Amino acid sequence: DRATLEKIVAGLEDPVEDLVRKDSMFKKLELDPAAYVGNAEAVVDIIVKHKQLMQRPVIVKGKKAIIGRPKDRIADLIS
Repeated sequence: DRATLEKIVAGLEDPVEDLVRKDSMFKKLELDPAAYVGNAEAVVDIIVKHKQLMQRPVIVKGKKAIIGRPKDRIADLIS
């Protein structure tokens, strides 16, 4: 939901635009990648509308959040 996404975005250590997958669905929707650079509100809006565009996995520990790619980042966060 929106509130959860806003918390994730607030604690995200990665650039906020990295949370949006730029895949075939993104292209099909004719979205502009530049519209999401540094724009947390736009990122939350598009993910609420199209949940499948959220990059996964997202790991949350306390107030920090990371995108778990590559996988070694997950171990770094949880250790």
